[in-house]
Amino acid sequence: MNSRSEAVNILLQVIKEGQSLTQALESALTKIDSHKDRAFIQALCYGVLRDYFGLEFILQQLTKKPFRNKDQDIKVLLLTGLFQLRSMRVKPHAAVSETVSATKKSWARSVVNGVLRQFQRQQNTLEERLQQSETARFSHPEWLIRQIKNSWPESFESVLQENNRPAPMVLRVNQAKISRSDYLQLLDEQQISAQAFTVNDVGVILHEAVSVDFLPGFSEGLVSVQDGAAQLAAELLDVQKGNQVLDMCAAPGGKTAAILEREPQIDLLALDIDEKRLQKVRDNLERLQLTADCLQADASSGQDWADNRLFDRILLDAPCSALGVIRRHPDIKLLRRESDIEALTGIQAQMLTQAWKRLKSGGVLLYATCSLLKQENEQQIVRFLEQHKDAEELPITASWGQPCPVGRQILPGDNQMDGFYYARLAKHT
Repeated sequence: MNSRSEAVNILLQVIKEGQSLTQALESALTKIDSHKDRAFIQALCYGVLRDYFGLEFILQQLTKKPFRNKDQDIKVLLLTGLFQLRSMRVKPHAAVSETVSATKKSWARSVVNGVLRQFQRQQNTLEERLQQSETARFSHPEWLIRQIKNSWPESFESVLQENNRPAPMVLRVNQAKISRSDYLQLLDEQQISAQAFTVNDVGVILHEAVSVDFLPGFSEGLVSVQDGAAQLAAELLDVQKGNQVLDMCAAPGGKTAAILEREPQIDLLALDIDEKRLQKVRDNLERLQLTADCLQADASSGQDWADNRLFDRILLDAPCSALGVIRRHPDIKLLRRESDIEALTGIQAQMLTQAWKRLKSGGVLLYATCSLLKQENEQQIVRFLEQHKDAEELPITASWGQPCPVGRQILPGDNQMDGFYYARLAKHT
């Protein structure tokens, strides 16, 4: 097993076949026994995708013509070589020689060797040239830079820079089983360095990511992995004992579980369109010893999947562009298309309409996305409020994020959180 070749295979599944990096890594890494090799492959894949547009710019400067479709493996291998030379703690001679050794096509070995050595000679000049291209400098596609700039003209540069930084590993302590202070003590005993998340009373930020196998009490349900921004949903929904609760797009179940950890004495329906992903909800709830009804259904359709039930609380964590979680999923920069945005806003509007029909008078709907774009967030909710006179915003007063005309937006990196948007709506009688 050549770890660089394996990384190329994984990257090709993302770049050529449009598969998510999470899926491609999951299927590949289970076959690799060495923890060191798995860590190296993962670092290489995440790094190349984070820096993809900058690396591609440099490669274009070093090659005379584009690579043919059948030679995309050589292009991707060169991107991994350039990433090692620019950003990894790999000795330069080893980065070059090992990348050449990973070249499966004999004719390409001299090309790979030549390009990487040419980069070493010209690196300073190439890095200066890279700064002249906004796409290369921020390593985002042009359309995405434009969209983020339109939504956040004063802070778009910091958003793009945060998108390219690795996100911390954040945990949610199950306070039905253990306090956060006691769990921090368990981590300390395992020599896992961590600190309390400042925005709530259940979050813990690890100073270095570890496998969940090393987390004390993970299999017993003491703790779950969940970004700090996503943790806020359960608190904002504010369920009360005896409530009928609907989680409309529940998979993979992190928010579902967080709601039940705060108040287990509720009747919760977890809905998702994808049966395979819904199984992850069931698995998460089983590990945490929590109970909810799980139903596979399309939440955007008018079909009566709720059997005429009405709910006191509804969480609509709507399908979105996911531009707020690029630092965790850098493949989004390659897989997302600008044309997706209009389609997604249409689905969000349909889901809001269906959710509202199923909300009791006096009930609360929490709308959430992990997007940064105003058309998916505040503009979506402003339009909804104009169309539904029985809807009223419940303003969110908080120490995190920033207030919008409606709702509240977290930008990537705020309090070490992912980008997220929340709006709370109440239904009048």
